[in-house]
Amino acid sequence: MTLTELRYLVALAESGHFRKAAEQCSVSQPTLSIAIKKLETELGVCLFERARHKVATTPTGELIVEQARAVLRETQNLRLLAEQGKDPMGSMLSVGAIYTVGPYLFPRLVSRLQQLAPNMPLFIEESYTASLRVKLSNGELDAIFVALPFTETDTVTRTLFDESFVVLLPQDHPLTEHSHINASSLAEHQVLLMGEGHCFRDQVLEACPGLQRAIREKYAQGHTVVEGGSLETLKHMVASGLGITVLPESAANEATYGNNALAVRPFESPAPCRSIALAWRVSYPRPEAIDILIDALRPQ
Repeated sequence: MTLTELRYLVALAESGHFRKAAEQCSVSQPTLSIAIKKLETELGVCLFERARHKVATTPTGELIVEQARAVLRETQNLRLLAEQGKDPMGSMLSVGAIYTVGPYLFPRLVSRLQQLAPNMPLFIEESYTASLRVKLSNGELDAIFVALPFTETDTVTRTLFDESFVVLLPQDHPLTEHSHINASSLAEHQVLLMGEGHCFRDQVLEACPGLQRAIREKYAQGHTVVEGGSLETLKHMVASGLGITVLPESAANEATYGNNALAVRPFESPAPCRSIALAWRVSYPRPEAIDILIDALRPQ
């Protein structure tokens, strides 16, 4: 078997379709199909169940695909080790961040890294925690910025900073009369949240007692529950008068809409907050790149 065949194997397992896997690997579909069949013949087992419109891995295939990922991961580490011997800061660093962190962290990070490591290319990606977790594990990303808690085997996690939550409101909203907002009182108002799958949504529901129950009641009564796909979308909806929202402090910039459009209020103590951490694989062979990534976030 070859590394190329293992890449075809993983691509087919992840896409579930010969054509999509072939496109992903930049080869023809017959080439990929022949390679997979050759691999099955060599191993003496059936790796995939083939249906007309879908391909699924067999139980044995699942185990072999997982091992193939590990082999490809270690192969990538070999290349990185070789590159590190030439110049630890000369090869690409691939960094991911959750959607509610990336837009507010990456601009500062990229600018600072260009100063600290001008010869190090940087690839950045925003996604959900679950997706970032998989890509970190299989080597597609070198490090990820996530909200704690984050647990993953063979991974190092370093807390970088804590960030308080605040309430964003239209300037004429009754709650602007308060200097601080009681978290439990939000259940009485139209609160706009991130959609399902965003960890920040779960953090807000946990921090604001009664809010989840109020949302369930609205669903039960057939009322529309407005949700946003990003923090910026939530800000736009608040500015449009659709309700209020909870944001991490880094995202609460009311200046975007003028001085009189929006208001920001902190929570009463103890204010809800989140911890942002950097996670990377224990086996990652470029510790200097991780160090420079952390240094780039330190206050200047």
